[in-house]
Amino acid sequence: PYYNLTKLFSKEEVISETASWIFRVAPFVVLSSTITAAILVLIGLFNNSIYQMGDFIALIFIFALGRFFLSLAALDTGSSFGGMGSSREMFISSLVEPAMFMVVFAISLQFGSTNISAFGSLHTVSASAIVAAVALFLVVIAETSRIPVDNQETHLELTMIHEAMVLEYSGRSLALIELASYIKQ
Repeated sequence: PYYNLTKLFSKEEVISETASWIFRVAPFVVLSSTITAAILVLIGLFNNSIYQMGDFIALIFIFALGRFFLSLAALDTGSSFGGMGSSREMFISSLVEPAMFMVVFAISLQFGSTNISAFGSLHTVSASAIVAAVALFLVVIAETSRIPVDNQETHLELTMIHEAMVLEYSGRSLALIELASYIKQ
């Protein structure tokens, strides 16, 4: 893709000419989905019946929405790194999301609900809860793109997942995506 050189020295961000509205909207969707997930968890921590609207299945969907838009935006630019990173991210999410659902369903069998506030009343620890906790720990590592799954500090083409998807971003858009990553962490 060719870039307009007059925009290179202006205050506007330089983006690919093949990028559509998805590329511009994706950082806001990623940040808003991460903030919504954080608020949902905070509301779910209250045991008051008024605030029982935090559900783990909704939480998984909200995280998947942000990941989906970021992958679409990476594909939208037409760069080979973006396509490679988004395909790797979707492969990892196809492994992580079913594991996350299995963890939620295994724990919800003990409590009879997938509500986040119901999980706070754990008084006994069973073997299934320990296995689910270990699986959830591995899911969190993959969800936040950390070292065994992805190395955020690398710039090597063969090991990039998250960095390849945000390679085309700069300025405020990159700051929004990095802020969402920090909130998720």
